[in-house]
Amino acid sequence: MKIVGYAALVSLVAGGAYAGGYVAPVVEQPVIAPAPVTTVSDSDWTGFYAGLQYGKGSGDLSNRGALADFGDFDGYGLHAGYQRDLGRFVLGGELDYNRVSPDENYDDGNLTRLRLRAGADMGRFLPYVTLGAAKLSVDDFSENGMTYGIGADFKVTERFTVGAEYSRNDFNDVLDNETGVSGRDLDTDLVQLRASFRF
Repeated sequence: MKIVGYAALVSLVAGGAYAGGYVAPVVEQPVIAPAPVTTVSDSDWTGFYAGLQYGKGSGDLSNRGALADFGDFDGYGLHAGYQRDLGRFVLGGELDYNRVSPDENYDDGNLTRLRLRAGADMGRFLPYVTLGAAKLSVDDFSENGMTYGIGADFKVTERFTVGAEYSRNDFNDVLDNETGVSGRDLDTDLVQLRASFRF
């Protein structure tokens, strides 16, 4: 009788264990990092462009003597250029013309510049630097100098861009021949808004 009782007890315990089922040990799976996603910009800055610019500037005459300071002025005009998108970088050249209208002291003049541009392709956004030659004609003098600056363009559409730019134009020894006084330098700062159409 005891054997039958033990057998029944063993079968109940075995049945209970079987009813709970076998639980496999938990094995942690290794974490696999996702592959880096490389994005390729679908925006291309290669091509010709032309547009308008307008801004404000100021000029300082060092060692000015009898000459009045150049003061503040409006600068507005046209620009045209070509640039090549090399992937991460954009290189190009630009010619621009500005009508310079001083607030006082001088008549209106002309500022013409030929500049190289180098920028970083950030999709629809293009920050850049410029370097080149400038020619300023105001009143009775015409001087050649150096120009450099920084700016940024933004593509509103693939054909139309807007931007802002700061440039400095340095002219050394202005009016040396006319006045007989050397060492007079003219430095101008110009901040402009720009709008361009790309061809």
